Amino acid sequence: HMQKMKKTLISTLLALTAGFALGHEGIELGPNKGRIIELSSDESMHGEVVEKDGRLHITLSDKEMKPVKIEAQTLTATTGQRSNPVKLEVTVQGDAFTLATPAEGDWLILQFKASAKAKAITARVHYNTSKCEPCSNPEWRCACGEKK
Repeated sequence: HMQKMKKTLISTLLALTAGFALGHEGIELGPNKGRIIELSSDESMHGEVVEKDGRLHITLSDKEMKPVKIEAQTLTATTGQRSNPVKLEVTVQGDAFTLATPAEGDWLILQFKASAKAKAITARVHYNTSKCEPCSNPEWRCACGEKK
């Protein structure tokens, strides 16, 4: 068990230390104006991340963007600095996973599992809350495609 935990921690740290490309390209907004993240290897599951009451709410949807109920799915969230990753508590409220917002400028690393036995899918969000001038959205939810 310790070996598995070590392996998970190492792969998480590698994911955290991998070079990140910054920019707007590839950001898609969902029906609730939240940021869409890919939670499957075949586009069959998406998450929409919205900020509400100082927390992040992540709802699930299928490839047609139809809502998916949270049943066996799990989500873990890590943030903080590479040298000191911090696990965020994820709770389920109705049809959404909820968690505290990361610190400004931190990366949010989400690991989603469709079921207990499923392989974890990792999604990353750079929590940049500075305002994008052209569209007025915070950068982490900007899909306007304007290059800086």
